[in-house]
Amino acid sequence: MFNPRIRAFYIHLLISAGLALAVLYLVFFIWHPSPLHTAVGVTKIFLMLIAIDVVLGPCLTLMVYKQGKKTLAMDLSIICALQLGALLYGLHAVADGRPAWLVFADERFQLVRANEIDGRRVGQAEMEYRTPPWMGPRWVSVLEPESADEKSNLLFESVFAGVDISQHPELYQSLSIAESAIQKAGKPLALLEKYNTPEAVAAILEIYPNAGAWLPLKANRKDMVVLLKENSGEVIAIVDAHPWN
Repeated sequence: MFNPRIRAFYIHLLISAGLALAVLYLVFFIWHPSPLHTAVGVTKIFLMLIAIDVVLGPCLTLMVYKQGKKTLAMDLSIICALQLGALLYGLHAVADGRPAWLVFADERFQLVRANEIDGRRVGQAEMEYRTPPWMGPRWVSVLEPESADEKSNLLFESVFAGVDISQHPELYQSLSIAESAIQKAGKPLALLEKYNTPEAVAAILEIYPNAGAWLPLKANRKDMVVLLKENSGEVIAIVDAHPWN
């Protein structure tokens, strides 16, 4: 028979571990499908937060638990509130920086996080692009502005305000519309060996034998490679490879 303090510790630990697994699934399989967790650099800091949260709560329970203690219910409530508050704070920060859009523009892809979207003219966007998706990032392309004034304004914002064309949801359109442009911009697979080892490239192509070209994916922490189907502008996958030196 377990000591009541030890039993309370294990119960709290199991509940914390179950909650942590659910949160990890949300963060690493829905918001940051592999390898995007590496592209945005969320892995280490979030795993550390989860580890601290899972261990600290049960340990505090072990310290304060005593059967018959008058303030036990209040003590445990405070511990759970602090633990849940820390978890929600970390989850909110991760959600704010989650990948929202994978945007094709200027002959490359750009990973746009939820907190990087320029919302000044979001009301002009198509309904499906007005709100960052919650069930994983979506692929889109950018409608190039037709007038010289619009192009100049976008260039000015990019240079002086740091707002890239890919951050404007009012310019988003379906990726399929740009399929021919994607195919035209695609780079030969042989060029990947200029930036990666031949062994690394061979391993990637063994997994994706139908890849025929690629394009760079620009991200805030680590740039990656988008593989394209042979003789097509169809996206196959994102892989953790170097698109440039």
